Amino acid sequence: MIELNEYIKGADVSTLIEEEAHGARYYDNGAQGDLLDILKTYGFNWVRIRLWNDPYAEDGTPYGAGTNDLKTYVKIARRAKSVGLKVLLCIHYSDFWADPGKQTVPKSWRGLTIPELSDAVHSFTLDALNAMKAAGAEPDMVAVGNEVTNGLLWPYGRKPEFDNIALFISSGVRACREFDPSMPVMIHLDNGGNNSMYVEWFDNYFMRGEDIDVIGLSYYPFWHGTMASLEYNIRDMEKRYGKQTIVAEVSTGFTMEDYASYEGLAPEERKGYATSQALVEKVEFPMTPEGQCDFMRRFLKGSSDSALNKGFFYWEPGWIPVPGVGWANEAALKYTGEKGPGGNEWANQALFDYDGNALPSLKVIRDFKPQY
Repeated sequence: MIELNEYIKGADVSTLIEEEAHGARYYDNGAQGDLLDILKTYGFNWVRIRLWNDPYAEDGTPYGAGTNDLKTYVKIARRAKSVGLKVLLCIHYSDFWADPGKQTVPKSWRGLTIPELSDAVHSFTLDALNAMKAAGAEPDMVAVGNEVTNGLLWPYGRKPEFDNIALFISSGVRACREFDPSMPVMIHLDNGGNNSMYVEWFDNYFMRGEDIDVIGLSYYPFWHGTMASLEYNIRDMEKRYGKQTIVAEVSTGFTMEDYASYEGLAPEERKGYATSQALVEKVEFPMTPEGQCDFMRRFLKGSSDSALNKGFFYWEPGWIPVPGVGWANEAALKYTGEKGPGGNEWANQALFDYDGNALPSLKVIRDFKPQY
């Protein structure tokens, strides 16, 4: 196992370029600053950046939500590295969002056989890594797939087709090892409080697939169970498989105040919150600035109660509501087959308020020190 030698305080900043282009500005104590500089001031030492194969419609229309192609990845990664931040690359193996609800085959891979898809994963991974290195933007860790709880490259790699899931992921892992044998590799699932699902998934994978270094988990308290269930699952993954763990996605809200006026969209064009009032009421931490701070204190202390836990990545702390930066546009929805509307569904869970001001929870993150 390739060991990480530091505790990661990370942030997914994949929409950064698009946010800035549409007018987002960030402030700390009233002074405007670069998002990455501000995050570093508050103790962040890593960023996470997603990579989509070809996030454009056939007529060239960008899908939005960061339009995270190789060019965009390089821009963000070079900026991050220039201020001393390390980079986790998250490869989706899709032209747009890939998660437990969708794992859409890239347009250029449609019609390929299972062996050909495996080869495509390998080639895409290795080619991307080599291009990143040539551009001075190589990652420090790679996640092969994004929230592959239900597999990837559907329908061929859809759970319970574990033979194909392991085949595809192993092709990506091998490409990473060929690129740099010393670079840690992660597999990342969602629903971090669901231990039985993790055990089933990794029991099946490790019987078939290439070894990896890190088990990544997503944890959103309104979807993924109690904090105690997350902590139990993290400890079990570490003991059962001897792997390092990282909470690859985590966030909670600081408000349930509407932000429609910031987006400038008609009601029928807005998706609204990723969560709902009914779900929020079942969570022990209220969606207020103080509640967000309390959540982070508890999360940081409980998740890190082992030397094998290597930290977290807060999901999109800078995705504040500005016109034109939503989670999907019409071209993207046509690709995924999902229903809209688009709009920003995460602004109330950022680490900056709707006007871009740093929230108190950043100080909680800055001041936290793991006890091991």
